[in-house]
Amino acid sequence: MEKYRLFLALLFLALALGFVSVVFVLRWVLFYREGLGWDGGPAEFNWHPLLVVIGFIFLQGIAIVVYRLPWTWKCSKLMMKFIHAGLNVLAFILAAISLVAVFDFHNAQNIPNMYSLHSWVGLTAIVLYSLQIVLGIGIYLLPLSPVCLRAAFMPIHVYSGLFIFTSVIATALMGITEKLIFSLKDPKYKESPPEATFVNVLGLLLSVFGGLILWIATRPSWKRPSELAPPNAAMTVRPGAEPNRDAHGRNGKM
Repeated sequence: MEKYRLFLALLFLALALGFVSVVFVLRWVLFYREGLGWDGGPAEFNWHPLLVVIGFIFLQGIAIVVYRLPWTWKCSKLMMKFIHAGLNVLAFILAAISLVAVFDFHNAQNIPNMYSLHSWVGLTAIVLYSLQIVLGIGIYLLPLSPVCLRAAFMPIHVYSGLFIFTSVIATALMGITEKLIFSLKDPKYKESPPEATFVNVLGLLLSVFGGLILWIATRPSWKRPSELAPPNAAMTVRPGAEPNRDAHGRNGKM
């Protein structure tokens, strides 16, 4: 793997930013908002941003780069497929629960559903994500699809995964801005109260996290080596040592 230390630095930075983002959104809903509950009130709505950040952003980001972790390259490809699919399914479940929370809150408070750009893009993202998971499992996990279909669908699978992830980040930024505009009355959002500043920082954290995940996922030299590669192409990770620079894995999956 080329630039192994850079890969590790960016990976750990991304994981740190993702974890801090989760802490930020948890502090937001517990300290600045009404906490968490399931009673049709604001506390139920607060599950929406929390579960979106944990599942739809953080877990999905990990699922995207899990194939590129060098210490997993000795694991079987099938095992990594199950891990990749499992993380995505868990992320989808959390995202679905977050949708139930927001729709339940809107219905209880007589607030119209699906009128904002945030809701349109968000629902489109989760529908595409469900389709991505179903097709991914059907084509790559079930031993039914021919090799030619897997190869032909792979560029679409990779592109759509990155597109959905980027769309989710954009939707989250729209959503937290919309929430602040609606919720902050005295002082208003434009007056930059502490909550507004805090949540704006959360938005920056999510943006940088997304950017790092996309960068890691699109470097050709950081792909998992092909299982058809010669044995010396596999990377052996030794503490304090540089990995084999020949292990580029140009034909591996993301």
